[in-house]
Order: sequence, then structure tokens, then C-alpha cells
Amino acid sequence: MIEVLAVRYFDPSYTPLMLIRRVQGRRHSGPAPVPALRWVRLENVSPYFLKAVWQTEDARFFTHKGFDWVEVDHAVADAERLGKPTRGASTITMQCARSLFLWQGRSWVRKPLEAYYTILMEKMLTKRRIFELYINVIETGDGLYGIEAASQHYWHIPSKKLNASQAALITAMLPNPRDRTPLHPTAKVQRYVSRIIRKLRQSPRWPL
Repeated sequence: MIEVLAVRYFDPSYTPLMLIRRVQGRRHSGPAPVPALRWVRLENVSPYFLKAVWQTEDARFFTHKGFDWVEVDHAVADAERLGKPTRGASTITMQCARSLFLWQGRSWVRKPLEAYYTILMEKMLTKRRIFELYINVIETGDGLYGIEAASQHYWHIPSKKLNASQAALITAMLPNPRDRTPLHPTAKVQRYVSRIIRKLRQSPRWPL
């Protein structure tokens, strides 16, 4: 509870995930990079990126209370139809909890902790604060955290100046940011980027 109360008022400069990545080293050869996190306020981020993340990662973020049961039902139905394991149905709050307080990867130990922090965050923080925390602490590359660090690293511009294509490229990285790069997207990622851009054109106005 203290950790959640702290991020209500203070911007974290380091997270457990950053420490874990430093210990793990680079995904590819070479020494572990020094984590790069450049904090940015929500109003100073491109609305293209905000909308892309909202519509792609958690379209019901502003209406659910941390858990998207509609998406969970869809995931279960898809698994039964395809005969495959249930895909993730993580909300932005759940992903933010992992990035802020826990670690990545599948783990039955992490799941109850993730739920605990998700409930606390939804009770103690505003949706605006959760979203701002999320876009600042998520992995956006090998040693990169948050949208500002990614924007400066890949295009040498502030995140406020990202255009629709650049925003979609970074959003498309988020499921696997250490193995993907917006500068050299695969054909599969390019198709995903096209879908994200279509969502940007069709999505409602950014509410914050």
C-alpha cells in the first residue's frame, strides 16, 4: 500500500524491473545498458501515441476498475475455439503494476501480487495518474523505459512531436520491446502498425 501511495505523489526514477534487466544483461551481446527513463507529463505526449496505446492495449480502460472481464471472456472463448492456451487479457493498470512493482514473464507467484496492486492502484490513483505512470515506466526497448526515452532514442525528438506512424510503430513494439525495433519492423509488425493506424482514424477522441 505504501508503494502505491508513494507513486500517487512522486514520479519513480527506478523500478524493480530496471534492476532485474541490469542483472540479466542485454538481450543480445554486450554489457547491460544503463536504464534510460525520461519522465514526461501526459499533456506533453503526442495524442497519437496516447490514443494508440489506449485503443490497442486496453480500449475499456476508462470504464473498468482494473480488470476487463469482457476481454477475459473473449480470451477464454478464443482459447476454446482454437484449442490453444488462453491469451493474456491484461489491462493497462495490470501492466503498470507489473512494470512499477513486480516483474515480467508468466508466473503463478506474480499473478496474485499483480491483482493486489491493480486493486490498490484503482482505489488510490486516478485513471489519469495510472496512464501517466504506465507510459513512463513500460519497457520501450533494450534499456529504454517510457515513451520519452523511446522517442528521443529512435527519432531524436520529444514524444510530443511523434506523428501517427511513429506512435503506431512504438505501440507495436510494446508486446515484445526487447526483440522489436520501430526502425526495422518485420512484415508482421508492419501489418500490426497498419491496424493501429486504422484504429487511430476510427477511435473516439482522447478523453483526458
